Amino acid sequence: MDVKQVKAYGTEASDAGLGELSIKRRGVTAKDVEIDIEYCGVCHSDLHFAKNDWGFSVYPVVPGHEIVGKVTNVGDAVTNFKVGDLVAVGCLVDSCRSCSNCENDLEQYCPEWVGTYGGHDKYFNMQTFGGYSESIVVDEHFVLKVPTNLNPAAVAPVLCAGITTWSPLRHWKVGKGSKVAVIGLGGLGHMAIKLANALGSEVTLFSRSPDKTKDAMNLGAHRVIISTDKDQMNTFQGHFDLIIDTVPYIHDVNPYVGTLATNGTLVLVGYLGPLDPMLNSVPMIMGRKTVAGSLIGGIAETQELLDFCGEHGIISEIEVINIQDINSAYERMLKSDVHYRFVIDMASLKA
Repeated sequence: MDVKQVKAYGTEASDAGLGELSIKRRGVTAKDVEIDIEYCGVCHSDLHFAKNDWGFSVYPVVPGHEIVGKVTNVGDAVTNFKVGDLVAVGCLVDSCRSCSNCENDLEQYCPEWVGTYGGHDKYFNMQTFGGYSESIVVDEHFVLKVPTNLNPAAVAPVLCAGITTWSPLRHWKVGKGSKVAVIGLGGLGHMAIKLANALGSEVTLFSRSPDKTKDAMNLGAHRVIISTDKDQMNTFQGHFDLIIDTVPYIHDVNPYVGTLATNGTLVLVGYLGPLDPMLNSVPMIMGRKTVAGSLIGGIAETQELLDFCGEHGIISEIEVINIQDINSAYERMLKSDVHYRFVIDMASLKA
C-alpha cells in the first residue's frame, strides 16, 4: 500500500500546544476517496482530546472532525464521488458495517466505530489523525456530499455541532407545532435554534444572560427565558416537548426538568460525566418525563441534514482563522469568546 507524508497540526503531549507535524496517510484503496482539506471546524472535543481531559488520548494527537474539501483521487470501486466534488467528513471514518446499529444507519453507536481522530487505524495499526491536515483518505461510505449553494467554510461545523443537535430533533420527531427549548447559546446551541426553527417548531432559549436575547432571536428563537429568574421558570412549567441541553460542563439540570410537558424529554448533547447535583426523579415519575443522552448521527442522517441545510440555506455562524492561531483560538473557546464556531482555513497550513 502506498504511503504519503502530509503536513498537519497537532500535539505530542497533553501539556503542550499544537504545532506543525508530519503524519502518514494511506494511498487510496478500491473504495477510498482522497480529499484535499479546505476547511476544518474547531470543536470543544478537539480541545478536550488534545489536553487528554477524558483520559484516553494517545499521542501524537491531530484533531479535527468537521472537514470540508475537494476530491482529488478515488479508488477503482468508488461509485458516488468523482475528482472535483465538494465533500465533507464528520466524526466517523469507519465502523463494523454488520452490527444492528450499522444496519440501521446508526454507525455512531457501533461498538467498533472509528473516530476521525483518536480511533484505531486498521491500516497503520495506530490512532487515526483528523482534519487539521492537508488531506485525508476515507472510505466512500463515510464521505458526504456538500450542497454547492452553501459557503463551504460555514458548512464545516454542521458535521459535528449541526448533526449533534439534528439527531435528537429527528429522533424525537420535532416538527410544526413542537415546543423546543435549547440550553446554552454556543456552537451547538445556535445550530439547534436554527434547525428547530426551520422544522417549524416554537423555539425557546434558556440562558443565564439577558445579553444573548438579541442574538437568539436573530437566529430564530421565539423567546428567551432567563434560567436564574424563578418567576420566568415557573411560568413555563410543563411546557416543552423537547429540551436540548448543549452545556459542555457540569451543571444542574433539575430546574429544567420541571419545564418539560408530560412525556417530554431533556436530552444531553454537550456534557459527558456524572451529574451534580444528583438528578431528582420525582418530577420525572410524576410526569413521565425523560432525561436522555444523544451522540452525533449516522451517515444517512448526516447527509439528510446537509441536504436540509442546502434547501433552507442554513449554515453555522463562524470566525475563520489560520491554523497558526489555533492555540489562541482554544484559549478563546474556553472563555466562550467566539460567535459561534471557529473554522480553520487550511490554505494557511499549505502556504
